[in-house]
Amino acid sequence: MRLIASEEVDRLLGFDELIEALRLAFRHGVVQPVRHHHLIERPDGAATTLLLMPAWTDFMKAGASDGGHVGVKIVTVSPDNNALGMPAVMGVYLLLDGKTGAPVSLIDGQRLTLWRTAAASALAATYLARADASVHLVIGAGALSPFLARAHRTIRPIAKTLIWNRTPANAVRVAAMLADEGLDAEAVDDLRTATQNADIVTACTISTEPVVRGEWLKPGAHVDLVGAFSPTMRESDDDAIRRSSVHVDTRAGATKEAGDIVQAIASGAMTADDIRGDLFDLARGEASGRRGDEEITLFKSVGAAIEDLAAGMLVWRKTGS
Repeated sequence: MRLIASEEVDRLLGFDELIEALRLAFRHGVVQPVRHHHLIERPDGAATTLLLMPAWTDFMKAGASDGGHVGVKIVTVSPDNNALGMPAVMGVYLLLDGKTGAPVSLIDGQRLTLWRTAAASALAATYLARADASVHLVIGAGALSPFLARAHRTIRPIAKTLIWNRTPANAVRVAAMLADEGLDAEAVDDLRTATQNADIVTACTISTEPVVRGEWLKPGAHVDLVGAFSPTMRESDDDAIRRSSVHVDTRAGATKEAGDIVQAIASGAMTADDIRGDLFDLARGEASGRRGDEEITLFKSVGAAIEDLAAGMLVWRKTGS
């Protein structure tokens, strides 16, 4: 079994290939059971959550001659880790041979998640963002933010990347990182003005209060909501939901786990039937995507095992093993 660390994941993956791998995965489908949540109680401190996210090739559709793969992401969320100077979220991705079940690779799960999450947002934007989108606002300055900036530049002619964060120094840090890569990026402190000027507004936070307000969105904007991964979190207000054509990564995940969707349904700002499509619908041409230059579109992701499997299989193929 081959071990693939974060540095090799970065070397092997590129957003062009990964976005197309995700597009094909959503078009053809895989088997992905509901993710498993297990609470691990501890005598001293907060409990750890163990997440298991399995998925495998749909062998009945693929045909008996296609060995395919089985994969499972194993993630722990330990809130007390921050006090120890360690990430709260850790994980690995185990890729297995589809025919024999033999483990073939153990991949850095945190790095794989950053790549596939950003690629999923960019995939949605190929259907939902204006073709001439040139200004990208990223709200949040965590580990995912530079990946989102790079991914959207892969599929749209982004000329300017704006970074906003509640802690301005963190926005400055991410903007400087991107600038060192040759991107035109800058930190901003006026969120309202930045939102009003942005063609694509990405939010990647753990906020429980909206940071994307509908009244600030200009006609034709695309909203990309990546954070707020639980029903108690939220990045957009009801007005943003009401003004937008809403799409999600998966209907089952978004209507159960995404605070932006769950809370908007509870308030009456939308119903589940108002979701115009998910990534399966978009990739298969069963949802129309953007319908005009003035339309405001919104994409909400919570993550799905299909994305991990597609990314893990691409990493494995790129090793040439």
